[in-house]
Amino acid sequence: MAHLPTDHSDVPIRLFKSNFLEFFSHISPVTVMVIWLPVAVFFFIRSFVQAPPFKSLAFIPLGFLLGLFLWTISEYLLHRFLFHMPVKGEKAQRIVFLFHGVHHAQPQIKTRLVMPPVVSIPMALVFYGLFFLVFALLFQSAHWVSPVFSGFIIGYLVYDLTHYATHHFPMRNGYLKFLKRYHMQHHYKTPDKRFGVSSPIWDKVFNTYPQ
Repeated sequence: MAHLPTDHSDVPIRLFKSNFLEFFSHISPVTVMVIWLPVAVFFFIRSFVQAPPFKSLAFIPLGFLLGLFLWTISEYLLHRFLFHMPVKGEKAQRIVFLFHGVHHAQPQIKTRLVMPPVVSIPMALVFYGLFFLVFALLFQSAHWVSPVFSGFIIGYLVYDLTHYATHHFPMRNGYLKFLKRYHMQHHYKTPDKRFGVSSPIWDKVFNTYPQ
């Protein structure tokens, strides 16, 4: 995705002619919490229900932490290779603009800072399917799917809320101050680097962390 000129207007760019579709291109972080926090809690509780009898429950915190870890790498890869996908052709460029380019064009529009459900729900289903394929079918350990997915969803929530905060909260101290500055530099200085939002660790691993 090419670096877009920044529009400081408070009026959001209209993405769709249809008012119905346009409505769903705007979302509040509260909505994200209402949708996804219950999902994370449900799968965490489900971990205990599905636990094999007479076996240690240590897989639950371990699976949860693994899910958090898997989110961090997913956050980086999605941001770098999907959201900033180099594309050719007007249709492809429009698609990329719809799900991320508009944010770079208007980075301060509050209703376009978190992922809309029309994107996040299908994406969550894809990842759940991957976890089921790996843990339930490949490793024959279906009881790991729920805690891993719960941790993954919590990781996503941390990412989305952190992203919102970097744009609209002061974040003047410590690590939060670093994250805000880091993400603003991605927007205004190095749009082809600094893809981590909740952590810079994978930027360092994959050499997209500027000196």
